Amino acid sequence: MEHFQPSEVKIGLLGGGQLGKMIIQEAINYNLNISILDPDKHAPCKHLVKEFVCGSFSDYQTVYDFGKDKHIVTIEIENVNTEALFDLEKIGVKVFPQPQVIETCKDKGLQKIFFQNNELPTSDFFLIDSKNQISKYKDFFPFFQKLRVGGYDGKGVVKLTSVEKIEHAFDAPSVLEMQVEVLKEVSVIVNRNESGEVKCFPTVQCVFNPQAHLVDYLFSPSDLKSNKEQELKTLSIKIAQALNIVGTLAIEYFIKKDGTILINEMAPRVHNSGHQTIEANYVSQFEQHLRSILNMPLGDTSIVKPAVMLNVIGSENAEGPAKYDGMSNLTKYKGVYLHLYGKHITKPYRKMGHITIIDETIEAAKMKALSIKDIFKVTA
Repeated sequence: MEHFQPSEVKIGLLGGGQLGKMIIQEAINYNLNISILDPDKHAPCKHLVKEFVCGSFSDYQTVYDFGKDKHIVTIEIENVNTEALFDLEKIGVKVFPQPQVIETCKDKGLQKIFFQNNELPTSDFFLIDSKNQISKYKDFFPFFQKLRVGGYDGKGVVKLTSVEKIEHAFDAPSVLEMQVEVLKEVSVIVNRNESGEVKCFPTVQCVFNPQAHLVDYLFSPSDLKSNKEQELKTLSIKIAQALNIVGTLAIEYFIKKDGTILINEMAPRVHNSGHQTIEANYVSQFEQHLRSILNMPLGDTSIVKPAVMLNVIGSENAEGPAKYDGMSNLTKYKGVYLHLYGKHITKPYRKMGHITIIDETIEAAKMKALSIKDIFKVTA
């Protein structure tokens, strides 16, 4: 690293959405050479890089051709062609996270099997191939049906409370996850580099939008006691080491009323639950990801100031070219940072951006966030 020449390191990024955009914003500070592959010709990252390839990251040849002249290939989305990534590794391209990690994480069924095989705590489950198999488990209602692949932001999940509800189920390979009484939902982001150094960001606590089934806002630090925070940190490091991941791993947890921790899901990439780190922590999750894949020393994840991260989502009945109402009122607030993702079209509950609010106390940040939520809207 003493003679590191960042502009000579060619990094290929599969995905050009908002996560890629924020990775690139940090990469600019390091003078890194990032190329993007994305199927959307209007992807938010398109004009931020010298090389933008419009193509499918699920197509073998497209991914292989894109990656073969790169030093490192990384991702901002799990549903990519891992066969091509395995073959890129064979010709000397470093792929982080590794293809086998992506394969495990992008399939919720394989995640559950991984947790089970490594004696990691998760809720009880059944794996099915089609909805006509659900009736075999009628004695275990209620549970959540989760599509094994392709679900995101609350999509691909349905609650099944009785046999009569099976008609609303997905007819596809799925996980049937037993319902548990959840007191809190929290998330931990952990990073690991090639040298094996591992660091966690402090736990964030999530509050969900009941209509959209995605995170409405989150806050950091959480209100967990220090012993529970340490338990989550220890478990997160154990998961990252069991996967042998190089890069970023976001882990979502349930905390039951009796204090028991259960792993919900994990994602091998930067994550919505880490956006507040840009302003609120000494190192952001996006810079930490770059440090991880470049095998640099990992940065200080400590909190600088308490923060709330508010997702900016499309209004319930809005679809069309996006308009932002309340911008002038929003920008009057102190300690408020707006990130718009560059998506031209809004849809109901589509993530269009986020707002980070920092303050001297988490209570003050929450009060400010609730005010902002009422004044800033995405319409069409």
